Amino acid sequence: MHESLDLSMTTIPLKHAAGHIPALGFGTLIPDAAETISATRDALRAGFRHFDAAERYRNEREVGEALQAGLTAGEVTRNDIFVTTKLWNTNHRPERVGPAFEASLHRLGLDYLDLYLIHTPFAFQPGDDQDPRDQNGNVIYDKEITLLDTWRAMEALVDGGRCRAIGLSDITLEGLLPIYESARIKPAVVQVESHPYLPEIELFEFCKQNGIVLLAFAPLGHGMRPGLLEDPVILSIAARVGKTPAQVLLAWAVQRGTAVLTTPKTATRAKENFDISDLPKDAFDQINNIQTRQRLNSVVHTGVPGFIARAQ
Repeated sequence: MHESLDLSMTTIPLKHAAGHIPALGFGTLIPDAAETISATRDALRAGFRHFDAAERYRNEREVGEALQAGLTAGEVTRNDIFVTTKLWNTNHRPERVGPAFEASLHRLGLDYLDLYLIHTPFAFQPGDDQDPRDQNGNVIYDKEITLLDTWRAMEALVDGGRCRAIGLSDITLEGLLPIYESARIKPAVVQVESHPYLPEIELFEFCKQNGIVLLAFAPLGHGMRPGLLEDPVILSIAARVGKTPAQVLLAWAVQRGTAVLTTPKTATRAKENFDISDLPKDAFDQINNIQTRQRLNSVVHTGVPGFIARAQ
């Protein structure tokens, strides 16, 4: 008989930084400001200790407000929570990295960040417009800057002491390799879309071999229907182990050794998503053997996020 283990408090050591990252994280890509505050508070109360924000989500202030409420109420201490945010594409020039970092810290109401990610490897035209376009509607890229230039500025943030770890997001293995090889401070975390339909096996193996945590987003399929939550393999395992399809998918992600982000928007859903246990080996193997392959977000090819509405 399979004795299930609680996976909710699993942490993964950061080989290229101090400390550990909680494997189960709360993603804050929520368009509505009030809902951002309530969902973040509910996630904190449900047990989530890893919170993933971004300048581009335009709600760092609300995420910070929710976290500060928990800190003020004594529900958690700052050392209990792991907070990430991300540098947006329009701030890739080295002289813009520091000010962007400080602005995010200020909006979040924090003295330091546990992790700062380059949101995508694509540099956009610098400026206040987060989605710069030409008269034909095409993205205006910044051709005068390289990703390595931006990475050097990220390394300087770690040297400054208020950024504890740095990493990359929405990047392919091909894009990661030159940064990893040239970096003085290696990426601690790489955040990419990953789920049973997109297991990113080659990238994940590279990360494991080189001490990088792979952090998966869209683990439940980002609401795509039909999709992962209706997959017959997932449904049959959920029925067998007495868990929901979402719980099965999150458990699979943590059990394989990745960190994972989920965005429950109600207290009930937050409690459900936090309540994950390891799967029997045959069930875990069944999921690994799913043959469907589907990428939901094309951001890795363009730098334009597929899950965020364009700025108006």
